[in-house]
Amino acid sequence: MLTNSLVELDRRHLIHPVSSFRGHEARGVRVLTSGKGATVTDAQGRTLIDGFAGLWCVNAGYGHESVVEAAADQMRRLPYATGYFDLGAEAPIRLAAVLADRSPGDLNHIYFTLGGSDAVDSTIRFVRYYWHAKGQPQRDQFISVQQGYHGSTTMGAGLTALPGFHDGFGVPYDWQHKISSHYIYRNPVGRDPQAIIDASVAELRAKVEALGPERVAAFYLEPIQGSGGVLVPPKGWVKAMRDVCAEMEILFIADEVITGFGRTGPLFASEEEGIVPDLMTVAKGLTSGYVPMGAVFMRDHVYETIAEGAGAKAIGHGFTYSAHPVSAAVALEVLSLYEGGLLENGRAMGARLMAGLDTLRDHPLVGDVRGRGMLAAVELVTDKDAKTPLPAAVQPATRLFDRAWDHGLIVRSFPQGIFGYAPPLCCTPDQIDAIVARTRAVLDQTLEDPEIRAVLR
Repeated sequence: MLTNSLVELDRRHLIHPVSSFRGHEARGVRVLTSGKGATVTDAQGRTLIDGFAGLWCVNAGYGHESVVEAAADQMRRLPYATGYFDLGAEAPIRLAAVLADRSPGDLNHIYFTLGGSDAVDSTIRFVRYYWHAKGQPQRDQFISVQQGYHGSTTMGAGLTALPGFHDGFGVPYDWQHKISSHYIYRNPVGRDPQAIIDASVAELRAKVEALGPERVAAFYLEPIQGSGGVLVPPKGWVKAMRDVCAEMEILFIADEVITGFGRTGPLFASEEEGIVPDLMTVAKGLTSGYVPMGAVFMRDHVYETIAEGAGAKAIGHGFTYSAHPVSAAVALEVLSLYEGGLLENGRAMGARLMAGLDTLRDHPLVGDVRGRGMLAAVELVTDKDAKTPLPAAVQPATRLFDRAWDHGLIVRSFPQGIFGYAPPLCCTPDQIDAIVARTRAVLDQTLEDPEIRAVLR
């Protein structure tokens, strides 16, 4: 179809996620037509570097024929098999075993979902069942971290701590609570790592005491906060929080939907944090975004408690497409690509990306550069000493995204004036260098805006 026809059909019929309906109607859709490696092509024939891997998910890059063949072969043989009624198929069984073998510690039990949001939602149900099975149904209070993101289902959006996912939806619920983010750049205790860790530990303990230690069920965190602005905690922060939860007998859930599958270097970020969560959620890079799939990893003690608590009774939680054989076949092939060289390349290119972005610190608009591996952010300010964000009136999210697009680069542009980066692990050195160079070009262009010049210090 002609591009203008698609734009009009989109405007009339397709509801886009996390968008202003009226704003999208006015702007119209940008249609992507193909992708190869770390690049995508739009309907006008322009090729852009996808510096955000779709939505933090196309970790392996676009156009892997082996992945297409894995999906096609599974579709030909068995396109669907339910996991209900004690039925199953080879691919999801093998995938569960492969994931358990590669997971930290004794996360040996895998429940498959369609994506990250329903994986988080599933953990809420499993946590509740766990405490009922232990004879402690009063443990019904959940704690997460400000500026964290845990999906967009109704219950998950309540654990999410970003106002845009709460406004107008009646969440969070009164059993969902928050503690402050570690956000090093803007932490009120300063940038000293140990001071930040001590403050967070004290706040978590205080929150538990206020709610009642006998009532707190679980604590959720992302090893690196993604949608909050790519906020990297101080080294040791995640382990400190995990240790508090272990001491206070609170289930600890690591949300690795963004950080899993090589995004920060290893297969799972929990590995480099030196922790074993009680439950862990993944999605996105599990299939490199080629097909929908997520998963909940469950430690032995959680599984056994739920199993014993249920006995012969069925545990009433399930999805039609859980353990979908086509998604599982894709995930198995994607894992082979990661272990066949993409993880190694991602580590090398992640170091190059961080070194390149670090050269932007001298720019008048750059307040902070942070990241780990192929997950990074550049935070823009108009006053480096006061850390003053870009004026809301310039609509940083839209303006910066549009300018990056015009320079042949796709990145995440956050409303507070932060560029987020999550390039495919297959990036070449030239592509990493181009990401940095095109970012500087956008910064230089933005520096010339009259609204920016008027408030620049």
